[in-house]
Amino acid sequence: MAELAKNTADIPVVPAEEKLTPPWKEALQSFYKNKLAVVGLGIVLFFIVIAFIAPWVAPYGFKEQVLADRMQAPSSKHWFGTDDFGRDIFSRILYGARISLWVGFFSVLGSVVVGTLLGIVAGYYGRWVDAIISRVFDVMLAFPSILLAIAVVSILGPSLRNALIAIAVINIPNFGRLVRSKVLSVKQEEYIMAARAIGMKDSRILLRHILPNSISPVIVQATLAIATAIIEAAALGFLGLGAQPPEPEWGKMLADSKNYITQAPWTLFFPGMAIMLTVLGFNLMGDGLRDVLDPKMKQ
Repeated sequence: MAELAKNTADIPVVPAEEKLTPPWKEALQSFYKNKLAVVGLGIVLFFIVIAFIAPWVAPYGFKEQVLADRMQAPSSKHWFGTDDFGRDIFSRILYGARISLWVGFFSVLGSVVVGTLLGIVAGYYGRWVDAIISRVFDVMLAFPSILLAIAVVSILGPSLRNALIAIAVINIPNFGRLVRSKVLSVKQEEYIMAARAIGMKDSRILLRHILPNSISPVIVQATLAIATAIIEAAALGFLGLGAQPPEPEWGKMLADSKNYITQAPWTLFFPGMAIMLTVLGFNLMGDGLRDVLDPKMKQ
């Protein structure tokens, strides 16, 4: 008894008030330790806020033309100056945030949904199903993304909605291959084999076990893909295949101002700066999420 009491006394006592930190809270703390990621989050939130409040804070309508004020330099009346139609560039930048973020979020959402579905099916069932889906992905990835987007928009017709569809289509293979590779490793885990052994349906295994354990890299990729989608939307707008006049899409604003670089450089500078800051914000935030959610980066 004395020896048992001595051994028991050697066991460290954990204070009752010390509790394990929940995984989500630990991830949040790790994210906030990354100062660049916090800066990126701040930039993204800033543009989301101005997109929501644009109708209330914009001093002019984005379609309002005053030809007498055309090509005016930045001033107290027009903070970012005016364009060749006398439209207030500051107001158009605010409204343009709505378009760019809308295209970025919803094009990536469509890519995530379709790509994740195809990737799960290909990785889980394998064989001929995997072969067909993988070959389709390979064919799509064989083309430069912007050329494939141009081809899709050329078929559907130039418009903002069709540009969104094109951007969603060209990003499907990226998410599909990412999810497929993750599913191939997850489905070999013992708990998946045990679920099959007890007769659990494939749909239940996919939804309750494989999908939750494959979603982390998708979140990171989606954040980075929004930045890419904004650039692609701007590129299509610059080529005249995206938003059509008088929509204040940033890429279209760049295209309209390219002939006035020396005469009115502010017409080019501010839309370009808006694109750069938005893309920078999503990239910084995506890098921070990757550090938090990717175990390899933690090690």
